[in-house]
Amino acid sequence: MTVRVFIVDDHDLFRAGVKAEVDDDVEVIGEASDVGAAIEMIAERLPDVVLLDVHMPSGGGKAVIEAISGKHPEIAFLALSASDAAEDVVAVVRAGARGYVTKTISSLELSEAIRRVAAGDAVFSPMLAGFVLDAFSSIPVADLDPDLDQLTTREREVLQHIARGYTYREIGEQLFISIKTVESHVSSVLRKLQLSNRHELSRWAQDRKLI
Repeated sequence: MTVRVFIVDDHDLFRAGVKAEVDDDVEVIGEASDVGAAIEMIAERLPDVVLLDVHMPSGGGKAVIEAISGKHPEIAFLALSASDAAEDVVAVVRAGARGYVTKTISSLELSEAIRRVAAGDAVFSPMLAGFVLDAFSSIPVADLDPDLDQLTTREREVLQHIARGYTYREIGEQLFISIKTVESHVSSVLRKLQLSNRHELSRWAQDRKLI
């Protein structure tokens, strides 16, 4: 399956490099160097994923996400930036990005990140994931969605890791529990929230900013 991507970055050489290096199943259908043009062209072409820089004139990546996501919630946003500042990561995630990776990422890793975001997963460079967890851990769970009240503390922890794109094995390692225990928690969460699979669960959590 081909993933249709739109690139937003104010550096011409960088955009050209991304187009040249991504895998064959990642099709770049457009590009823009400024926020205004990006918003107009994304609304016209409706890509699967928008790959965007954080810092640009006229508002940067956050402005693009805010202008598009409300009208086209099916479009996924992946930030690709030279910045690894916590405030930049948190700002675009709060705006609606499903991932944030730095420009030190390899071409193979970038292609995989694009595919995962298009599939509904959340993708972060390992060093950045902690910023997101810290930023959202202070938000009272009950304020996010009443449905979460029925989940146990451990189930909520598993749900957050699912939203961030971790595999069951990685979740087990992070929480010091077995893969079978992770699977049991996921099954319980799916049943309580009346969802069918991991992708629905990941999207549900992302929509509520539980990354």
